[in-house]
Amino acid sequence: MFTGIVQGTAPVVEIEEKANFRVHKMKFPAGLLPGLETGASVSHNGCCLTVTDVDGDIVSFDLMKETLRVTNLGALSVGSKVNLERAAKFGDEIGGHLMSGHIMCQAEIMKILISENNRQIWFKMPEDLMKYVLNKGFIGIDGISLTIGEVVKSRFCVYLIPETLERTTLGTKRLGDSVNIEIDPQTQAVVDTVERVLASKN
Repeated sequence: MFTGIVQGTAPVVEIEEKANFRVHKMKFPAGLLPGLETGASVSHNGCCLTVTDVDGDIVSFDLMKETLRVTNLGALSVGSKVNLERAAKFGDEIGGHLMSGHIMCQAEIMKILISENNRQIWFKMPEDLMKYVLNKGFIGIDGISLTIGEVVKSRFCVYLIPETLERTTLGTKRLGDSVNIEIDPQTQAVVDTVERVLASKN
């Protein structure tokens, strides 16, 4: 379980390509290394991955076929940076919203509006999942817990403050880039329940 508060970013320093499989080796920031062991869960751009090896500050992760298909991690190359968050512990402050690390889809950046100390980014989502994207609701974007600003058909936007742009990779994103999306599970549960109730009445 994660909170959607990015704790740091790390570059990919090596990629081992195999058939429908990848190994990513990441150079971790010092602050995320204490107590990190094989088997631990770490969010990479919002996707929960398991630590397979720790060699100093180089940490390895396996990416299977489904992970490469659903997320944007398969498009990374050596030098690419990812947002990182270690698994939450009981007693941790929940500054964002609870996230599972299970990516549902990717969204494409369609528009970026920049003004002083603010940035508005518009994303295009698969239409069948837009029913879970609600104005002022929560959404996970590349592992970042964000509040949805506006929703228009198959698009939605978020507003980013300088701190978010500085601490995460969203500040370097460009038009056409894809981000990982995790729908707020509580929103999904409510929407699905209402749909089932209405269907049963009809």
